[in-house]
Amino acid sequence: MKQQLLIASLIVWLANAQAPKQNDNHDLGYKDTPVLPGLSWHVHDPDRPHPPVVTPAAVPGGPPSDAVVLFDGKDLSLWQSRKLGNLGPAAWKLGNGYFEVVRGTGDLLTKEKFGDIQLHIEWSSPNPPTSTSQGRGNSGVFLMARYEVQVLDPWNNPTYADGQAGAIYGQWPPLANPGRKPGEWNVYDIVFQAPRMDGDKLLKPAFLTLLFNGVLVQNHKEVMGPTVHRQVAHYVAQPSEDSLVLQDHNNPVRYRNIWVRRLRDYDEPERK
Repeated sequence: MKQQLLIASLIVWLANAQAPKQNDNHDLGYKDTPVLPGLSWHVHDPDRPHPPVVTPAAVPGGPPSDAVVLFDGKDLSLWQSRKLGNLGPAAWKLGNGYFEVVRGTGDLLTKEKFGDIQLHIEWSSPNPPTSTSQGRGNSGVFLMARYEVQVLDPWNNPTYADGQAGAIYGQWPPLANPGRKPGEWNVYDIVFQAPRMDGDKLLKPAFLTLLFNGVLVQNHKEVMGPTVHRQVAHYVAQPSEDSLVLQDHNNPVRYRNIWVRRLRDYDEPERK
């Protein structure tokens, strides 16, 4: 009898030892935790998808491995000019690692189109400066060809607050002015979430975050609509993606080191 009990106990022990056990390795997560509100995942869920590995640039400000490099200092093959609604070859001037607005040739826009992005772009206003206010180093970075982050000489250059460098033009002034002197390079790092539309019905507005020379000047700010001059912006029907546009405002502003990363959730695209 004792031998039978011993054999039975051994069989049970072997079965338990060989059976897969959830949560044995808690380094990988748990399945016995609560489900996160509005999501399908448990807290610390081991089945939750992991994001892809991205290799950062070897130098600060350089493009990471998953970036689309729009300008590497060599050519404008990924850009085209637009003047009076007509598209043609990029007409701005190439310099030593930068390009410069050629006044009167029209805006420069990317051939590729984007929606949600992280954008890195560097710019420099003319030195010595000429003119004042909106006539001094004026250009603009237009997300989706519609939403302008103002480029303007920020150094001792009084103008209206929602039109200075780092402003969401005509809508939100920057939280600070960390701009550099004329001729020095300024850096914009922008995170842009495109609006969600159903035809001409707005489902969710655009949001924009901007670091200007490493200083946060737009903090996940809600965009009122496409940029307009001396009017209140409002949303209209638009595509889900469009070009990045640099404005020809008849000032010889320079640009360099431009790259973007397409943004998407690697987890769940939308909350329930």
